[in-house]
Amino acid sequence: MLITLTTDFGSSDPFVGIMKGIIAGIAPEARVIDLSHGVPLQNVMIGALLLRHSVSYFPRGTIHVAVVDPGVGGARRPLLIESDGSYFVGPDNGVLSLALADKQPTRIVHLSNPSYHLRPVSATFHGRDIFAPVAAYLALGVAAPAFGEGVADFARLHIPKVGRTARGLSGEILYIDHFGNLFTNICEHDLTGRSGDQPVVSMGDVAIRGLASNYAAVIEGEFVALINSWGLLEIAAYKDSAERRAAAKIGDKVELIWDEQGKRGQS
Repeated sequence: MLITLTTDFGSSDPFVGIMKGIIAGIAPEARVIDLSHGVPLQNVMIGALLLRHSVSYFPRGTIHVAVVDPGVGGARRPLLIESDGSYFVGPDNGVLSLALADKQPTRIVHLSNPSYHLRPVSATFHGRDIFAPVAAYLALGVAAPAFGEGVADFARLHIPKVGRTARGLSGEILYIDHFGNLFTNICEHDLTGRSGDQPVVSMGDVAIRGLASNYAAVIEGEFVALINSWGLLEIAAYKDSAERRAAAKIGDKVELIWDEQGKRGQS
């Protein structure tokens, strides 16, 4: 059985290794894949985005554990969600929700059965004491209903909607990757039905004429706009960091304008 781990724990502390140790002790045959431990601290939305754009590349039956959990030990519930034969384990704070946005869950379970927890349960490390053991027991074949009572729903996050005007689209930066590339909420399908001139992609003082097919369509250091591997509009700087060059941050506004008289060239 395959288990993925997504956390904001980083690599300098032992927390990820401890979770793997728990899994190995319970289900030594399980394979564990680190999806990411570089989620920005306590950023539930980015954890949810990384999970959403990764789960389709794993086989049916995979157990996805996501621990981005600023409310650990509080009122939020620990959950197991079964959907399309795969499993999602984590806090009920929305981190699991984007991966399930287009799916109808088969079962939602509140992880309330202490038989599958470490004892005592820490108020600050449910990744170790609840989520890792549950994932391991799932890998051993324990059925989802054994872990607790069923519940009707779970907390959901929502990606900001793309604005539409007569001249174009307005969106925002959702995520910035390790290279400083800027991922927006504007999807490839948002561009369907548009014809004529290429749009101007505008963000602050940056204006890019048209969409390129790859990063190398411009010279080194120039900004480029393209549809990336997530199917999202991305702004990058070839062999450079668009984040640094544009002093960009998550939430900054991005516009696509179809206007023959619009800005030309690149900044």
